[in-house]
Amino acid sequence: MATAGAIGGAKPVDSGRSTNPWLVAVVVALAVFMEVLDTTIANVALRYISGGLAISSDEASWVVTTYLVSNAVALIASSFIAQRYGRKRFYLVCLALFTVASILCGLAWNLPSLLIFRMIQGFAGGGMVPVSQSILTDSFPPEKRGQAFAVFGIAVVVAPVVGPTLGGYISDNFSWHWCFLINGPVGAFAFALVYFLVQEPEALRRKREEMRRKGIRFDVTGFLLVATFLGALELVLDRGQVEDWFDSTFIIVATAICVVALLASIPWLLTARNPAVDIRLLATRQFGSCVVVMLAIGAILIATTQFVPQVLQENYGYTATWAGMALSPGGLVTMVMMFVAGRLTSKIQPKYLIAIGAGIIAFSMYDMTRVNPDLNFGFFVWSRLYLGLGLPLIFIPIIAASYDGLRPDQIDQASALINAARNTGGSIGVSVASNVLADREQWHQSRLVEHIVPSDPTYVETMRNLQHFFAERGSTMADAQNQAMRLIGEQVRMQASYLAYIDVFYVLAIISACAIPLALILRNIALKSGGGGGMH
Repeated sequence: MATAGAIGGAKPVDSGRSTNPWLVAVVVALAVFMEVLDTTIANVALRYISGGLAISSDEASWVVTTYLVSNAVALIASSFIAQRYGRKRFYLVCLALFTVASILCGLAWNLPSLLIFRMIQGFAGGGMVPVSQSILTDSFPPEKRGQAFAVFGIAVVVAPVVGPTLGGYISDNFSWHWCFLINGPVGAFAFALVYFLVQEPEALRRKREEMRRKGIRFDVTGFLLVATFLGALELVLDRGQVEDWFDSTFIIVATAICVVALLASIPWLLTARNPAVDIRLLATRQFGSCVVVMLAIGAILIATTQFVPQVLQENYGYTATWAGMALSPGGLVTMVMMFVAGRLTSKIQPKYLIAIGAGIIAFSMYDMTRVNPDLNFGFFVWSRLYLGLGLPLIFIPIIAASYDGLRPDQIDQASALINAARNTGGSIGVSVASNVLADREQWHQSRLVEHIVPSDPTYVETMRNLQHFFAERGSTMADAQNQAMRLIGEQVRMQASYLAYIDVFYVLAIISACAIPLALILRNIALKSGGGGGMH
């Protein structure tokens, strides 16, 4: 995603650098790719993690959601810290901390230690994305920024798709620990390249000195209120199903904390001198609608990246590697479409592209509702290809739409909010899909069991045939009856699972469809040519 600094045709900041800007773009994209990759690389390894740490699959899912929440929280503070203490310095600290935390994740000895290290990893990674966008803005003239941000967009959109494939291969052939340890050498390499190639623009140094002279401080109170709201919200969504929702004191307390933090943050952020979050931006039709769309798309991207490999492993018996490979062709389509979308944004109003993209994604989710035991690998590949077509039509145009009309001093804040919306949406999407899956699986199983009664002719006939089948193979009548009951019970469980996944994909399709009217209420923007791809 692009920062708004790439808008308006302003000249890039003179950093006094002779480094090839495309080399800078590749270096920055490498670091961001590594950070975004970690949102999904653990998804297909969750079964290995739960087995290795002796925890339930539900507890293992916290490995994903903890990272997403801490990442979103860090995004809120990243722009101020980068301005106040130096962009390059902050970026290098984040990259180093992310690399160290990744290694510690790979060495984690139990669930609490893994979650703590994932939280640190998420905080460090959250500071890298918006700063990367600012670095690209300073490195390229306006007419080249669209192409530069297409490279950046590939890292942001393709990394979550590559994650399951890479994580699956590593988990199947080595160990889940290497899903995190692999970041060690990559992070060290990226750190060295950033240190030598990226320079701090002189204008930013002057701005930093000016902030020091004026005594501008970070809004710690506002930040803590927003972080508490996001953290409590995640607890409610993630633990609600397990704790039986509001029959649980824990959920009631977490909800109360969430609501109080939200209500307290609004007046504070409206009156603070230098608020951690400019909520007035969220109240505008243009930017607010874009944030909601990004929440929805983040939910679709992350939720499907977790639940498609999950259904392939649990219901179809795929290995983690093959479950991840089902997503890979969609990633290749996304890569190509990023550049196509960049070109289209300079010729077609972003709101129409966003609406088309949301429609394609809704169709992709609706297509997944056809899931049944007879499907083959190709079905999941094609469904992911549709998703790969739609995502770039949202991710690229939404930048041009969301930053249109903003003042220069709102740029960094807007960039942080858009990226935070993507991650927060991903976290909410995983939690909502998990709850829908668990609740609807119980419901379907209850309905199916109602037919397993002696008065049901189909059940009686099925039991008779199965008993006869097992008896012919040497089982006693008592054993044959038990084997038949177990087989019927397993079939009921599997059918309930398929029906629950269908409900999950219906919900995701509805979420995608809701983004279409939101996109159409966006105002038209001034289109610019020159290959900017809407990133001007």
